[in-house]
Amino acid sequence: MTSSYEAVGRIHEIFDEQQVSEKFRKREFVLEVVEGQYPEHIKFQLSQDKTSLVDSFKIGDEAKISFNLRGRGFSKNGQILYFTNLEAWRIEKTSNAAPAQQQKQQPARTAQPAAQPVGSDDDNDLPF
Repeated sequence: MTSSYEAVGRIHEIFDEQQVSEKFRKREFVLEVVEGQYPEHIKFQLSQDKTSLVDSFKIGDEAKISFNLRGRGFSKNGQILYFTNLEAWRIEKTSNAAPAQQQKQQPARTAQPAAQPVGSDDDNDLPF
């Protein structure tokens, strides 16, 4: 079963694409997520045709990552080893500062409804 997850943070590092085998290529990047007192540095992997998703990002960009949790085991020297990947499949730019700033400015630019003249025929039972 594969479940989808999301993480939001700041791009901390972007690695070069790696051609792992003739049929498999990957690219990794690190997202800095601040939850609690200490930041977490979480490494994600993009594979195959998704490796270019991080091309438009630079270090410091805010991003929302959609990813799947993947794990598998393999045998090495008679011992089974396990590894887990966070397989990213979508990266969206986010900006916490810009929308908040736009929201502060928006009411000043929004047209206010025209005031009703005193004694209008509207059924307005408000005292002001």
